[in-house]
Amino acid sequence: MKLVILDRDGVINYDSDQFIKTPEEWRPIPGSLEAIACLNQAGFRVVVASNQSGVGRGLLDMAALNAIHSKMHAQLARLGGRIDAVFFCPHAADSRCACRKPRPGLLVEIALRYHVDLRGVPVIGDSLRDLQAAQAAGARPVLVRTGKGMKTLGEGGLPEGTRVFGDLAEAVQALLAEA
Repeated sequence: MKLVILDRDGVINYDSDQFIKTPEEWRPIPGSLEAIACLNQAGFRVVVASNQSGVGRGLLDMAALNAIHSKMHAQLARLGGRIDAVFFCPHAADSRCACRKPRPGLLVEIALRYHVDLRGVPVIGDSLRDLQAAQAAGARPVLVRTGKGMKTLGEGGLPEGTRVFGDLAEAVQALLAEA
């Protein structure tokens, strides 16, 4: 199975320091939805792995998170794309849970659900914690410069072998060229 794992905020949609709390605040980064549709058309399954500490902080509830994801799925469907599953950590940043990135719990859960070895599976994110989770799970870390990506790149300390692209569309073009 060909699989790509994406972070959500800052990779698929614009991020916000105040959190994405409503469907109205969820706005796709230009080209991101089309890139996911291209992955689907090339036979890839696309799964999201996202920290959503706004739930744990009480900034949004599950109904709001589900409505945000419904908007994302609907906009993708209009382009012939889909996200096969959304895995998220609802816990606050100070939580000691295994699912909050940089811990690999979400990625391990994806591997178990899809019966895949994560070696070589691209995990595309915009923050160091996305890349660290990928490395810890044995996956391939990929950084995009959108969202917090430029800041992450500037701070350094990226896991060895991290590939860097301007945005999701550019990363997908490179992945498809390799496939």
